Amino acid sequence: MGARKKHAPKRGSLAFSPRKRAKSLNPTIKAWPVIDSPEPKPLGFAGYKAGMTHVYYIDEYQFSPYRGQEIFSAVTIIETPPLFVLGMVGYKADLTSNALKSIFTVISDEFPEFINRRDVTLKPGHMEDQLKKAEELLDETRIIRLLVSTQPVKAGISKKKPEIFELQVGGGSSIADRFEYAKSVIGREIEVDEVFSPGDVIDVIAVTKGKGFQGPVKRWGIKLLSHKSRKARRKPGALGPWKPSATRYTVPLAGQMGFHRRTIYNLKILDIKSPEDFDHPLPFHKYGLLKSKFIILKGSVPGPAKRLIKMRFAMRPVKEEMKTPVKITYIDL
Repeated sequence: MGARKKHAPKRGSLAFSPRKRAKSLNPTIKAWPVIDSPEPKPLGFAGYKAGMTHVYYIDEYQFSPYRGQEIFSAVTIIETPPLFVLGMVGYKADLTSNALKSIFTVISDEFPEFINRRDVTLKPGHMEDQLKKAEELLDETRIIRLLVSTQPVKAGISKKKPEIFELQVGGGSSIADRFEYAKSVIGREIEVDEVFSPGDVIDVIAVTKGKGFQGPVKRWGIKLLSHKSRKARRKPGALGPWKPSATRYTVPLAGQMGFHRRTIYNLKILDIKSPEDFDHPLPFHKYGLLKSKFIILKGSVPGPAKRLIKMRFAMRPVKEEMKTPVKITYIDL
């Protein structure tokens, strides 16, 4: 075997292998944080990615070398039409299977007709009877989640079919407080500023842009072989040793690239605005006009325009001084 470098690091991370297509455009939030809030509220929200722009804001972080100066930052605009609460679900801990098990479900007596575009089997329930049963099982309940639906008809995109998913309720002093909160919001809308506020640090869960079936050069970033190589240049130099005569999963090969579920941690909400705050329309390329409240989020998020973006409070620790709101001096809208 010829000479080679001592160190040949792999191009591309194996952390996300196997790189398969996401099961759905409606990604599941697999974990929820614990927040210190006297009042119960949902631990997350959802919206649609409108696009990116930039802002200037005053840096007030006390340990920053640019404190007091004007900072340029790329931001993502996420339109967040209100979520409609269809009901709630209670869970208990099943220690045998190490999983959560639902023990009651409460469905609102009435909800908009566009919900049937997503689920024709979801019908208005007998809410009073279901609430009585839920109160009897409250001692066993450990987690309460809201069953919510997006309202894309109130956003700038030309879409009518909603997404239905669960949002966990946090805060409060007991499970009874969370139950009373969930009971009070069933059948009504929740606005984004009831959950998040400027300065909060959140996590973003979404599905990335799909790039289809790609070769190993684009997918893993390997080098092109010499022009004298046999048959092809855009391939790995070897698929593995003679013994064991098997191709390992670590070998960079062609396959699906993009359209993966990804989580971006610790993005800061710079501001929450409404189209009424501006004296002109707010169009976005490949999206449309903003019609509902929107979040100005520092940095980038996965996915193209119109992609569903789910948000939750940060799971990883964040310094308190990082949560202070900033003063935006200019928004390029």
